[in-house]
Amino acid sequence: MIETSHYLSSSVKDLKPSGIRKFFDLAAGMEGVISLGVGEPDFVTSWNIREACILSLEQGYTSYTANAGLLELRREISAYLQETTTVQYDPETELLVTVGASQALDLALRAIINPGDEVIVIEPSFVSYAALVSLAGGVPVPIHTKGEMEFKLQPDELEEAITNKTKAIILCSPNNPTGTLLNKEELTKIASIIEKYDLLVISDEIYAELTYDEAYSSFVSIEGMADRTLLISGFSKGFAMTGWRLGYVAARPEFLSAMLKIHQYSMMCAPTMAQYAAIEAMKNGKEDVLHMKKSYKQRRNLFVSALNDIGLTCHVPGGAFYAFPSIQSTNLTSEEFAEQLLKEEKVAVVPGSVFGESGEGYVRCSYASSLDQLQEALKRMQRFVQSRS
Repeated sequence: MIETSHYLSSSVKDLKPSGIRKFFDLAAGMEGVISLGVGEPDFVTSWNIREACILSLEQGYTSYTANAGLLELRREISAYLQETTTVQYDPETELLVTVGASQALDLALRAIINPGDEVIVIEPSFVSYAALVSLAGGVPVPIHTKGEMEFKLQPDELEEAITNKTKAIILCSPNNPTGTLLNKEELTKIASIIEKYDLLVISDEIYAELTYDEAYSSFVSIEGMADRTLLISGFSKGFAMTGWRLGYVAARPEFLSAMLKIHQYSMMCAPTMAQYAAIEAMKNGKEDVLHMKKSYKQRRNLFVSALNDIGLTCHVPGGAFYAFPSIQSTNLTSEEFAEQLLKEEKVAVVPGSVFGESGEGYVRCSYASSLDQLQEALKRMQRFVQSRS
């Protein structure tokens, strides 16, 4: 038996496993658990989208597509982005279909990072951001946002974090895990700093379809930002297509060409059948998105109001399907809260600490569950909190 550890990449050995996975695994071994931890819609992909996939199989469309994806799909994405962001992307040179938004993010980072480049990550943040920066050879630089400011990035905080090694910043609005939405005025202030320091932006807009109280503003719609932004999105959240693993990246040709080279060697192309399904989603899936959005807003209003009544202070998230309540009144750490709530009341939430240092004292709760499940979870959470008072 050989000693395998010294053969492993040091960057991988130093990488921490996903903190979200730990609680999924704990919950999976228990009966009667209500999971508020899963970051995916509880809706099944619309039938017309599934039917388009089945038809593609029946017609024998099972070969590779072009590396960049089906041109018809890229044209549909281009038209969709022009409608939603006002920016026109050339479907032949500025759009790449990927295996989920996660692959798009990985490609974007690997395409721009040189060893030692710093990339600013706004915390609390999705767990993969800092990890993917590190795997690409970069240095993640966190900015710790504050709950009392609804976890919104403040321009002075951004400017303080920039050094002569800063290459880019990762933005996510609406945010995972906080649900925080940045409006156009707030994005414009950030954009002025981006331009001042000549930085790039990776804008994760996977939750763009799910905003509730005000219109969504894409970072690329801010004047001058489309040229220095790599826009990441996909079909998982808004179109309830998580398992289809289909995303895309939109960027100017030089960036897109660099990402395409990596994609050619590492992935070849996104799944063909999923691409045909996505064409149908782009053409005829928007009404279903609105239906889901209406349902999520109803659940958000009920859930967040009840959390505040329980004593778990929570701002009203402007988008996505997450609430990020404070659990500081219980005098438990976020991990203690999540573990004890799961064991005692069989409700699974994700400790805020897995999303970065500024997530400590909070937990992430997904309200992408039925109203009945949410109401039962709230009863259990209230009982748990009262037992600690």
